[in-house]
Amino acid sequence: MDIKVTIVRAVQTSAGLPSQWDVWTSTGQYLYLRYRHGHGTATAFDSNDWETWGRKPLGDVASFGYGGDWDGFIELDVFCQQAGFELAPDLDYTGYGAYAAAELTRLLEEKEE
Repeated sequence: MDIKVTIVRAVQTSAGLPSQWDVWTSTGQYLYLRYRHGHGTATAFDSNDWETWGRKPLGDVASFGYGGDWDGFIELDVFCQQAGFELAPDLDYTGYGAYAAAELTRLLEEKEE
């Protein structure tokens, strides 16, 4: 039985070496996508709460080899194609630049408190 995974929200948390994203599926499941050394994995977790180390992996949803041992950059659409996922037409996407700027702002505000 094939299970269709549709990505509706994605936040790129690293641009490359490794390429990685926090994504959410149409069912609300959080997945951590990572591509490094020519290997991609999509791991499901019980939570996307990075503030605690208590989140538990539920297991890999997808795993694939693509490219060579030195490859660490992949676009999200290619990752999804290799993993067998679909991107929603109205995907809510935050690129690495916007993510990094928001994180820097958050850290600076915390420092000021």
